[in-house]
Amino acid sequence: MAKKVVAAFKKGDGRTYSKVIKMVKSPKTGAYVFQEEMIPNEAVKDYFNK
Repeated sequence: MAKKVVAAFKKGDGRTYSKVIKMVKSPKTGAYVFQEEMIPNEAVKDYFNK
């Protein structure tokens, strides 16, 4: 059986990381691409305000 990736980020005190998905326009082609990252919950607002 396959293990879940998020299980490695889970601590005893609940979820401390969130998976964020951001749509970004590629400078080369002009097409939109999706960037996925696992970041701490405290940094979610800062990630989207860049």
